[in-house]
Amino acid sequence: MLGWLAKLVLGLLLFSLLWVLAYRFLNPPVTATMLSDIFAGRRAEQAWLPIGQIDRDMVRAAIAAEDGKFCSHNGFDFQAIEDAAKRNASGGRIRGGSTISQQAAKNAFLWQGGGYARKGAEAWFTFLIEQLWGKRRIMEVYLNLAETGIGTYGVNAGSERYFGHDASAMSATEAARIAAVLPLPKKRGAVAPVGFTRRYGGIIASRIGTVARDGLDACVYAGTRPVANKAPPAAHKAVRSAPGSEYESAAPPPPTADVDQPAPIAEPAPDETPPPETNAPADAVSNKG
Repeated sequence: MLGWLAKLVLGLLLFSLLWVLAYRFLNPPVTATMLSDIFAGRRAEQAWLPIGQIDRDMVRAAIAAEDGKFCSHNGFDFQAIEDAAKRNASGGRIRGGSTISQQAAKNAFLWQGGGYARKGAEAWFTFLIEQLWGKRRIMEVYLNLAETGIGTYGVNAGSERYFGHDASAMSATEAARIAAVLPLPKKRGAVAPVGFTRRYGGIIASRIGTVARDGLDACVYAGTRPVANKAPPAAHKAVRSAPGSEYESAAPPPPTADVDQPAPIAEPAPDETPPPETNAPADAVSNKG
């Protein structure tokens, strides 16, 4: 019995190793979250864009919003995990301490939702991608698989949906608004955001300058020619909403933050709970956890 169990565990470890190694070179064709949308009768829209073509402000916005230590940790931010545990235990708004690496591992190989089994598998896959992929590939996979709206996956599909152009040329405000949507993509919209999402997008926009100034995105561009920020199109096309989406088409409102005066990286007000901004399904879940 023990010998059979040992072989099973060894087989699973070898399979996961080969799976991760394959995704170092091949883009994931589908994820568990995409399949859940398809089974629910929605389309899963994605338009993969290589990291070398994604506007650098989008990379900076993701780091500013989700993981300021992305370039300095080995996949896990233990201080953030400890802080999240203390906060959740105190009865505050529930939040996770997941890094971008952990979220990339979850999105590529696992499923949404909690549970010790998934968390344990997430830790293993996070370790593997940190060792076999490197930061640049991790960021590329994360930005292309993260859910950015109902039935919409990746920042490129999100930019096309919300702003009418791809993610190769984005304003800091556009990048910040997509980053603000990432934790709760089924409840938040990047077009004409209100309340918490609008304020949080403004905070992220101001952080982009801090990320640039301190080189917090340097690991993504190490050994390559960095992507220059490109001016987004002057005129926005009509916003394309994904099937089943509750968000309405609208022209993006004016910027909400002065990105020339970046504020120090800091979390939004801890006691503020984001109000529902759409009539999204009640069972909508967060990307981060």
